[in-house]
Amino acid sequence: MRPPRLRGGSSVLLPWRPLCTTAGAPTPTPAAPTEPLSAYFSNHQAATAPAVAESLTSTLRSLFAESPSHPRAFPLLKAAAFDSRLPPGALVDAVLCATAGPDPGFPVAAAPVSLLSRLLASLSRAGHVTAATDAYAHMVARGIVPDVKSRTDLLITTGRCSSAGDALALFAEMRERGYHVDAWMFDALMRACAKEGMREDAVRLFDEMAVAEVEPDQRVYANVIAALCKLRDADRALLLLQEMKEAGFETWDFTYRSVVDVLVKAGRMEEALRVKDEMLAAGKKMDVILATILMHGYCLRREVGTALDLFDETVANGILPTNVTYGMLIKACHQEGMAQKAHLLCCQMRGQGLLPSSSEFRLVIEGLLHEKRWEDAVSLCEEMVASGLSDVFTYTSLIHWLCQRHKLREALNLFVKMKEAGVKPSIVTYHSLLMGYCQKGCMDEAVKLYSEMPVEGFVPNAVTYTTLMKGYIRKNNFGKAYALLDEMKQNGVSCNEFTYNVLINGICMGDRICEVDEMLNNFVSQGFVPTTITYNSIINGFVRAGMMGSASAMYQQMCEKGIPTNIVTYTSFIHSYCRTRCCDLALKMLNSLRCKGLQPDIAAYNALINGFCSEGNMSHAMQFLAILLKDGLTPTAAVYNSFITGYKNLKMMKEASKFYESMIKDGIAADTVTYTTLIDGFSKDGNVAFALELYSEMLAKGNIPDDITFTALTHGLIRSGDIDGAKKLLDEMKRLDVQPNVYIYNMLINGYLRDTKLQEAFQLHDEMLDRGIMPDHITDDILAGQKSLEGDSCADVRGPI
Repeated sequence: MRPPRLRGGSSVLLPWRPLCTTAGAPTPTPAAPTEPLSAYFSNHQAATAPAVAESLTSTLRSLFAESPSHPRAFPLLKAAAFDSRLPPGALVDAVLCATAGPDPGFPVAAAPVSLLSRLLASLSRAGHVTAATDAYAHMVARGIVPDVKSRTDLLITTGRCSSAGDALALFAEMRERGYHVDAWMFDALMRACAKEGMREDAVRLFDEMAVAEVEPDQRVYANVIAALCKLRDADRALLLLQEMKEAGFETWDFTYRSVVDVLVKAGRMEEALRVKDEMLAAGKKMDVILATILMHGYCLRREVGTALDLFDETVANGILPTNVTYGMLIKACHQEGMAQKAHLLCCQMRGQGLLPSSSEFRLVIEGLLHEKRWEDAVSLCEEMVASGLSDVFTYTSLIHWLCQRHKLREALNLFVKMKEAGVKPSIVTYHSLLMGYCQKGCMDEAVKLYSEMPVEGFVPNAVTYTTLMKGYIRKNNFGKAYALLDEMKQNGVSCNEFTYNVLINGICMGDRICEVDEMLNNFVSQGFVPTTITYNSIINGFVRAGMMGSASAMYQQMCEKGIPTNIVTYTSFIHSYCRTRCCDLALKMLNSLRCKGLQPDIAAYNALINGFCSEGNMSHAMQFLAILLKDGLTPTAAVYNSFITGYKNLKMMKEASKFYESMIKDGIAADTVTYTTLIDGFSKDGNVAFALELYSEMLAKGNIPDDITFTALTHGLIRSGDIDGAKKLLDEMKRLDVQPNVYIYNMLINGYLRDTKLQEAFQLHDEMLDRGIMPDHITDDILAGQKSLEGDSCADVRGPI
């Protein structure tokens, strides 16, 4: 039965039949092929083809007269091909004419086949695919069948220098002519197909071996198993691996690794480990590639701990990990939130002399920032710079994180280092620093940075102006915020929905909520279309101001205009009712939103929980915590903080501590509010030593204390009689770039006056003025001896705590 043709790929097939036909009759001066041999041997002057061909024929005839297999025949033929650049057709004709001889009885059968096969093999191994195929076509046309070895060489060079598709077409031609094929040919073709990604063709070739009655050898099995693994056909790869072993062939390490890899990617880790055990039992050794594949398998199953154990075992056995090993583990650790281990792997990698990629550095830095280890993150960024891998993205990410956490000084230092390293900041870098200045209230510095942007080639955009507006709004300077809106329009920057909403939200959060209607109408006249976010901001502003009638009227207007309400809309009302200790109305609102098909979110539940905790009704708060959990929501730090604050206000610090411990156990990171509340509570409870321990823990976990935290610590230390310790907190605040408030100075001045240390008290008053902190009427009363802060709690000094 005629074997089926194989799919030859997308390459243009060589015209075998025309070549064989036109080469049928010998000619003394055959036409040169499309790509003559002279193209390959330009170092020698071209000879006249007819003269060389006649001379070659004559000389070969003389040699064959002495012996049909004369040792000088092939060197002469090869010299004519490679040195004299005689066309392939002329070479074939010369050999055939020489072997024909003047005597009809002269032997001509064996000599030309052997000699021409050697010529074909020589041309193929030299990589001259055009000359080799031309010679082959002339041989076939003249009835010469090259031997298997030379045809295999031709297939190899065709696949390597032309394409796998051409090699497949040539192979099909050979089989159609009934030529003998062997495993070496199949091996050569399968490798050519695999190289070009034609893995289905490689498998199809293997399947056709049975039709051709050719037994697979070790190389063929290895090739087909590799192709199946690339095709993710793990089942058949396993089957052929077993067949290979039963046939008595030794399995190569690469074959084992390929099967393990495809099983790992298929999630069949147990089978992968079984194949690994078979490999080791066969006398093979574990290497870094196999170990890395298995580690990857564990990581895919989210068993990163097991992968790390295998990593340690591999290193202990003297196998050095590669960049691939480290990179895969760093990525897995990052995904599992194991920032410390990812950082350790990065350091270990550097110690081994390997350089992490930029993406790996960024993953480690991102993890460190997530755990608030910004000092380590900055150090790693500097290491990136030293390694020549610094980029604007990494610098900007770090600067943005620092500015968000109010670490403007550190962000500015990094900005300077960024420029020194030759890394050009992006507009996002400038926006991050603007945000940092605005959050700190340093508007003069923010405007200066804004004015530098055009000089550095950056055109301010809507984000630039909106960031500055937020800064002015934070300082209640709405005049300059509106002026920026005009400047923005003058510079041709479109005012978008976000900018309008920032201004509306700003006036709602301030003490100018009564002006919001006029502002809204003005913006609408400029083309602004209010959205749900707009109305939610206004409703929340009225609610905060206690203007529930106006809030309800705005809600009605929202509904009349067809603007959809959402959970945020109702949460504002719930917050208001809870804040005014009308939790019964808040519960009615909760039921109302449920009737409308809205699911309460964590903010709505926390509003109710916080309301009950503020009333000291901890049992009702616990009931809503249970409902929250039943609805599939996860408590946030804000929810835990509500309970901790509630128990603190009830002077039940033991219960507050239990909630803190539960918070940590559940994987919820304590924030600045958590620690400040606990510090305040334990300070009031007379346990200042534990409050200081909490402060140290707060810093160790990367939480940034604020002025309220220091207010609580100052009050606790002064109450315990450690006025000097309280004063040292001013130095700590300076180190952490935290601005003291007037309450802290009032407590310190009062403490020194109470101890009759007038000089220290007035020095503190002068220091207040130097730092731009304006004394209030309480300060004046203390200094005038008309008032003494003898309050029992920090709330006497500052209500918000």
